[in-house]
Amino acid sequence: MELKLSSQEKEFREDIRKFMGNSLPEEIRHKVEMGLKLEKDDYVIWQKIVGERGWLAPGWPKEYGGTGWSPIERHIYNEEMALASAPRIMPFGVNMVGPVIIAFGNETQKQYYLPRILSSEDWWCQGYSESGSGSDLAALNTRATRDGDHYIVNGAKTWTSFAQYADMMFCLVRTSTEGKKQAGISFLLIDMKSSGIEVRPIITMDGGDEINDVLFEDVRVPITNLVGEENHGWEYAKFLLGHERTWTADIGASRKQIKKVREIASKELVDGKPLLEDPTFQIKISEVEIELLALESVLMQVLEAESAGKPPGPEASLLKLRGTEIQQEITELLFEAIGNYAHPFVKEALDAGWNEEPIGPDYAASIAPRYFNYRKTTIYGGSSEIQKNIIAKAVLGL
Repeated sequence: MELKLSSQEKEFREDIRKFMGNSLPEEIRHKVEMGLKLEKDDYVIWQKIVGERGWLAPGWPKEYGGTGWSPIERHIYNEEMALASAPRIMPFGVNMVGPVIIAFGNETQKQYYLPRILSSEDWWCQGYSESGSGSDLAALNTRATRDGDHYIVNGAKTWTSFAQYADMMFCLVRTSTEGKKQAGISFLLIDMKSSGIEVRPIITMDGGDEINDVLFEDVRVPITNLVGEENHGWEYAKFLLGHERTWTADIGASRKQIKKVREIASKELVDGKPLLEDPTFQIKISEVEIELLALESVLMQVLEAESAGKPPGPEASLLKLRGTEIQQEITELLFEAIGNYAHPFVKEALDAGWNEEPIGPDYAASIAPRYFNYRKTTIYGGSSEIQKNIIAKAVLGL
């Protein structure tokens, strides 16, 4: 099942597909295909290849390095990247802070940071979540106090993805305690090499180390790194979250994983027959595919609005809500398809160079870790409960 494409759009798809086939390094493709651990260099190498082609930030305005593609072309591009087993473009610079700087940053910030994002010279991380505040982002306590031409930042952020690699963090800080808690938040760009920053890894249940605690002790941040106006960060944070949630749906990657479910289920036998021939399992796959197709239509509406200059609305919450639920459903189908071979979990089996005899098919080692890791998708970027509240308020008026 797929969108009906015009002849021009089909030609565009073939051009993208050819580029992916010719340009994606085989070693990186293999890692993605097998679910092996990707290092920072793997992401950067691929982003530089895409960046040299001018395709790193297709959603940006053309004057800042965007492509000027139509919404459906952008969707085709993202889907083909996933189907080619390419690493995802790290979203923190391109899809999150980049649009914020374009919309609310000053000219100096645009001229300095945007080219460094496009060249992959700067690796960004997100400083939003804090221990104790849960999904109530406005309850954050990390403080930034004015001291001449600097802010002094103290506090801590948590669940910070890839902070161990980051050059920069876009960070929400409290600059005022007067009025509503949302009114005293500011949006700072923090150099991660600054004195007083400590990064502590958090090991996830799948053995991964991509998330971290980040501690700030008297960290000096130039006032020139304030985006927009002081105490207006909540407005910028909501704008950013809309962009983040739009792409968290990751429809192309889900379609790729459904294809993998079908491939595995066609090989695994149950009572002497391929699991794919089991009517109950067929229904499960079909239901996910139908949900994904429906979600794709919502994504196209959001991209169309964005192309017209409108920020993401409550549809972004719908994309995030159902997109992440579908991702989890697919990991459950993968688990069911591979059967007992998915149960053994050896973290080292996902590292490059591992040469032990695999248990089951060579792709089995990544299925259990993927299942475990994807339990978090309905939490980050705003939990499912938060998304339902946003939809209820904005769409239903509740």
